[in-house]
Amino acid sequence: MTTGIKPLIAGNWKMNGLTESLPELVAIGNGFMRGLETEVDALVCVPSTLLWRAAELLHRTPVMAGGQDCHSEPDGAHTGDISAEMLKDAGASHVIVGHSERRTNHRETDA
Repeated sequence: MTTGIKPLIAGNWKMNGLTESLPELVAIGNGFMRGLETEVDALVCVPSTLLWRAAELLHRTPVMAGGQDCHSEPDGAHTGDISAEMLKDAGASHVIVGHSERRTNHRETDA
């Protein structure tokens, strides 16, 4: 392992969870990471409808909040999409791009 770079462990909530399930994040953040803070970085990618709330809750834990997908354009007429800047504004530190489910279900490619 390169000095100064910690492995990133990421979890993806996929299309699951409602506001009422957010307290689970605090338990994950405080429980799972206990004693691992210096060894690894941890991330939970949640649906965009939960992102700002999740980021707010996770801010008090060693776990970061991330987005599940983003559009390549910073803004514009892209109904239903979200930009990297919007994710960052909502509290995301990372975003998943090129996920196999997006490629399969939405026929996305590297193009």
